Parts: sequence; structure tokens; C-alpha cells
Amino acid sequence: MKTTPAHRLPGSRKGYVLKLYVTGASRLSQKAIMNLNAICQDYLMGNYDLEVVDIYQAPLLAKGEGILAVPTLVKQLPLPVRRLIGDLSDRDKVLMVLDLKEKAASHA
Repeated sequence: MKTTPAHRLPGSRKGYVLKLYVTGASRLSQKAIMNLNAICQDYLMGNYDLEVVDIYQAPLLAKGEGILAVPTLVKQLPLPVRRLIGDLSDRDKVLMVLDLKEKAASHA
């Protein structure tokens, strides 16, 4: 697995900029990717830029970001920057980190 943009906003700086740091194709990494993709599809509706970074392929990116455990989700935009470690299976916690809790209540 290499560093790849999963979804790009066409010429826009609006919306969400997310980075998910993972370790190769491990079960935990795959689960985090799957969970985050589902949340982005359900709540962000294309209004996001997601980059999946394999720390085996790009260790300097992880070091520069101060990543100590993986999988780690980093929400870079909108501010404030927030981080969440784990497989992202706790949807409520992910929505809270992404500041989407209000949208989630109306989505249900």
C-alpha cells in the first residue's frame, strides 16, 4: 500500500481534509479505511479530501506529523486539528472528532 489520495475535491479548499495513517494491509488498517470511507460517504457527501498514508511506505510523513500509534485519523481542516487513534468503529466518536455530531442526529 502506498500513499494515495482516496478522494479529491475539485479545486476546492473548502470541506474536510483528512489523513489516515495505517500500517500496510493489516486487518486493523483495512477496518479503519472501510469505516472511514463509510462515514465520509454517509456524512460528507464528496466534500472531503482523504489521504491514506502507509507508514511503512512513508515513515517520514508519519514522523513529521508526530504519529505514534496507528491507525490514526488526523482531521486537518476545518480547524481545529483533531486526532483519533483506532479502527474508527465507534461511529459516534469519529463523528465527534469530525464535528459532525449535529449532522449525525439529523441523519438518523
